[in-house]
Amino acid sequence: MKIAVLTHNPNVHSQRRFFEAAAKRGHEIQFIQMSYCYMNISSVAPTVYYRSDETFENLDAIIPRISPKHTFYGTAVLRQFELKGIYALNPSLAILWCRDKLRALQTLARKHLPLPVTGFADSPEESEKLIDVVGGAPLIVRLLEGTEGRGTIFAETHQAAISVINAFKQLKSNILVQEYIQEAGGKDIRCVVVGNQVITAIERNPVASGPRSARDPATSTPIEISATEKKMAIQAAKALKLNLATVDLIRSKRGPLVLDVNCSPSIELLEKTSNCDIADPILQFIEETVKKKD
Repeated sequence: MKIAVLTHNPNVHSQRRFFEAAAKRGHEIQFIQMSYCYMNISSVAPTVYYRSDETFENLDAIIPRISPKHTFYGTAVLRQFELKGIYALNPSLAILWCRDKLRALQTLARKHLPLPVTGFADSPEESEKLIDVVGGAPLIVRLLEGTEGRGTIFAETHQAAISVINAFKQLKSNILVQEYIQEAGGKDIRCVVVGNQVITAIERNPVASGPRSARDPATSTPIEISATEKKMAIQAAKALKLNLATVDLIRSKRGPLVLDVNCSPSIELLEKTSNCDIADPILQFIEETVKKKD
């Protein structure tokens, strides 16, 4: 098979792992830097050009590795490949749905997946009501544009919550206000979903800067999760039409809850923490899916 990785940086660890896994399985792999792509948008012969006038022939599949700040152009390039009938591990529309955190939560809610109580409003005048909706402080304030824990703030008191919410509103930033699951102690679980399987899971522990901030291998450990949690993670990924995703869960008194879904997870941290090969199952899934498609 001929597989391409669509990325803005071909030199990071995750991209190297895809190269190694593809070579091991006997596939040809190439890296496409999306910023060097330009397109002929045509109903007759949709084409993606690269650098000068190079085109991509006989591609079987694409692995999109589109960072949040490259979402608009990256998904535009990916759509162009989809127009040519090339299989995308995660479809462009699924990536857009996942990156819109509010829409993603609404989609998960529509599929009856359990979530933390979450409030959303436009006006600073509704700050008090938002805090009431989630059961008061302590609570979590999340920027809709935040990823990987960035843009997530723990507000321990009512006054702190008011200050943080109003500050974001004055900056015209869209935020979610979410209940804080006290019994979890700041811990959550990150599940790696490939197709219809949970490949591995890690427990992420709180660090000094507060609950659910960015983690590193030193603050994360492998964990066995229940059949219910595995099913929930797979359902969350499928609800957003993702074949590769990390699904973040938190254990509460009322059972596991879905916190977040990420469509372009860092393989480096996950493999280091879990000591699990994640790239190979991804390539295997692509093989099986493309064969069925043919």
